[in-house]
Amino acid sequence: MLTTTISDFRKDIKKYLDNVTKNFETLIINRGKDNGVVIISLDEYNSLRATQNELSSKSNEKRLDSAIEKFQKGESFQKDLID
Repeated sequence: MLTTTISDFRKDIKKYLDNVTKNFETLIINRGKDNGVVIISLDEYNSLRATQNELSSKSNEKRLDSAIEKFQKGESFQKDLID
């Protein structure tokens, strides 16, 4: 996770945005006491939205929790994917 001030961000926007996109970094820009902005890559944002969507349904949440529990107990199995 990177942090910077708005002034430093303005001075080197390209460097900061390259770090976010190429290195999957999260950038926090401090804008004063208890105030700031978070910058993440579009891929990271889309991943968070997909996770939020999956967990927005109670039935999906229960299904995922059940699958995780089975995996942790060693009750999972592997399937080959069709090309």
